Parts: sequence; C-alpha cells; structure tokens
Amino acid sequence: MTHNPSQSEQLVYIVDDDEALRDSLIWLLESTGLKSQAFESAEAFLTAYSPKMNGCLVLDIRMPGMSGLELHEKLNAMHSTLPVIFITGHGDVPMAVSALKKGAVDFIEKPFNDQEMVSLIRGALLEDLKNHEARQQEADAQRRIEGLTPREREVLELIVAGRLNKQIADDLGISIKTVEVHRARVMEKMGVNSLAELVQHVMISAPKHE
Repeated sequence: MTHNPSQSEQLVYIVDDDEALRDSLIWLLESTGLKSQAFESAEAFLTAYSPKMNGCLVLDIRMPGMSGLELHEKLNAMHSTLPVIFITGHGDVPMAVSALKKGAVDFIEKPFNDQEMVSLIRGALLEDLKNHEARQQEADAQRRIEGLTPREREVLELIVAGRLNKQIADDLGISIKTVEVHRARVMEKMGVNSLAELVQHVMISAPKHE
C-alpha cells in the first residue's frame, strides 16, 4: 500500500547558489513551522534526490553549472512529482513561464515578499499531498483489478465499453444470469456501488501515456 505522507514529513528543498538567500529562507521557513533542507547547487540536489522525497522544491532559475531549468527537466525525465517553485531574477520571467508549461507550479521574482513566498510554498506542499493521494488511489484501483479473475476482467472491459448484460452474454457465449453474477462480483471486488464509480476506478488505474 502506498504511504500517504503527513505534513510533518514534508520538507522544503531549497536549491540556490546564494548562501545568504539559502540561510534567510531556512530561517523564514523555520519561523513558520516548516522544515527545510538546502543545497548549494543543482548537482548536489540531484545526487541526494530520491523518488521518496515528500514536500516541494524551491529552485533558483540561474546557477553556475547546471541551471534550475536543466534540473527541472532532469526531474521531469525521472517522473518526479515534487512541486517546483522557481526563484527568478530580473529578465528571467520568459524562462519561468516556459517552465510553468513544463509542470512547475509557480515562480517568484527577487527580491520577493516573505509572506508571498510562504504562501506559495504552502500551496506547493498541499499540491504534493494531493499528488500522493492520487497515486495511492491509482495503486489501489490497479490492485483491485489485478484481483479479478480473467473472466471477471472480460466482463469488466465490456461493462466499461457500455455493453448491456444481454450483449455481454452474447459476446462471451454465457447466460445473462452468469453475467449478472460476474457483474456483482466485479462491483464487490472493485469496492464500488455504481457504474460511474466503476468507470472512474478503471480510468484511474489506466497507464498514463507521456
């Protein structure tokens, strides 16, 4: 079963080559009860990165070596779900907008307002919890489908395709009564009470195409 993190397990990962900014952000977050961990470069964060990380990433867009944009692209390639907030300097807004199109949740310009930054971070942490919850639902739906017998899966596919019991019986060469029994078992094993819920579960469990 996928573990759903609590807010207390979330960390704000700060990646910025400016030591003074890192220190001030850590102090700001601690003063509002948020835990953080800072990295001086994109490379350092990438070395420490794990898919199990919970929280969000506050990322400087321009840094020596690997830029924040390059790190974001690498994380996307690794299917990271950590929400990203970019810190941008003057003239970086077009790049930040481009990053938003690639999945970043927001950006903030230097010098930023502390209250605005905390508000953005809290929003990103909420997004992270939603991402975990969605993955948990997906895993649960997939597990339930895998628990069906081959015949029940056939019936499920035909139900979701909109076939009526009589049509399913004709398609599979079985009696309507048998279809009704399979249908009841499918609903029970999938933990749903309506056709709409059943379709939703199947859609949740379907593989996502990049």
